[in-house]
Amino acid sequence: MALITLIGKPLATSGYEFYYLGPVEECEDCKFKKVCFNLEEGAKYRVVSLRSQDHECHEFDSDVVTAVEVEKLTTTASVGKRQAMEGSKITYKNVECKNVACPNYQICHPIGKVQGTKYTVRKVNGDLDCPLGGKLVSVELF
Repeated sequence: MALITLIGKPLATSGYEFYYLGPVEECEDCKFKKVCFNLEEGAKYRVVSLRSQDHECHEFDSDVVTAVEVEKLTTTASVGKRQAMEGSKITYKNVECKNVACPNYQICHPIGKVQGTKYTVRKVNGDLDCPLGGKLVSVELF
């Protein structure tokens, strides 16, 4: 089944990827909010195709949003070695590290993934070399 949402017209291009970070308070009374807010908060999406419907929206710089079909994507993240099993459902926990210079920092602090939320491990990418000695594995979460 196609997943349809609305995004700003300048962003409405096939292949465009974005994270849905949740509803905007200013849109509470909008008649299109069910279409805009039907995505999973924190998930990453890719525009697959454009629809011909444009709508007026004052929350976007262009004042116009376009209907698009999107697909949900996996997000690369780090998990403990014991959680790294393809197909398993895990409760995500952020890595306790503040070393922003670490080459793994973005994997250990992925955009959109919420601590305490359940995700499925779609793919195990392999061990990570953690400077702090943690036994971490790079995985694709869905």
